[in-house]
Amino acid sequence: MAVLLAGCSGAADAPEQGDASTSAHPDRDPDAGDTFVPDPDPDPDPDPDPARLPASRSEARDLIGRVIAGPDSFGPGVVKRSPYESDPATWSVLGEDCVWRRQKPAPSVLATLTRSFEAPAGAGKGPVRLAAVVTVHRTREDAAWEMAESIEESMRCPTQQLRAGETIGSLVAGALFGGESGQGSSEDFLSEVGEYRSSELGGPHHYSWQQAQTLQFTVAVTGKGAEGRTKDEIDAWVSKAQGVMLSRLENAVEKRN
Repeated sequence: MAVLLAGCSGAADAPEQGDASTSAHPDRDPDAGDTFVPDPDPDPDPDPDPARLPASRSEARDLIGRVIAGPDSFGPGVVKRSPYESDPATWSVLGEDCVWRRQKPAPSVLATLTRSFEAPAGAGKGPVRLAAVVTVHRTREDAAWEMAESIEESMRCPTQQLRAGETIGSLVAGALFGGESGQGSSEDFLSEVGEYRSSELGGPHHYSWQQAQTLQFTVAVTGKGAEGRTKDEIDAWVSKAQGVMLSRLENAVEKRN
């Protein structure tokens, strides 16, 4: 059953390392315009090779390096932001005051990393800030709890401060388990759209976030709009990078014949 929520969180877009996002969220595989495009051949319950699942921090960091998005994962024109990668010893946590702060990761986390990107301004269009996050938990249950906590955050904080001068609000989120409504790319999938406001870029602009969980992994992508940028344009970047990371993850852990 698909679930719609008012107000979900956006960790993929939370305080960045020195202004780079991190998250339990940041971060579809599809085409421009839709928040979710069903996989034509759903297989939400992957058959991994246990020997290929990371059991140590070093193995988790190695897998993240092979899975996490790079500029090309979003498509032409997207470049690295500086700082490009977050401090792997921290991730973003939403406080009781609905402000995102970077803290030490939960004990369940083997490794996590956020990368920050930008579609540069030009031809009357402002810069679009993008982020991708991959987190490796110790167990599948730990990763599922992260997804559940994301939903709780959405209900608790309908308006959230990402960092000084940046907020998101008017958030509407949806959740689909694997196999529901053709959702076959992951075991659990969350998406969120809303309004992004920035003291630098103005607003409101379109905000898009997606997070998916498979096995002990979560992957997320965030897109923050700007002047002259369309909803479809931003959603397409988010969807493409999410699809790339989920495909890489499947290839990294699946059994080989």
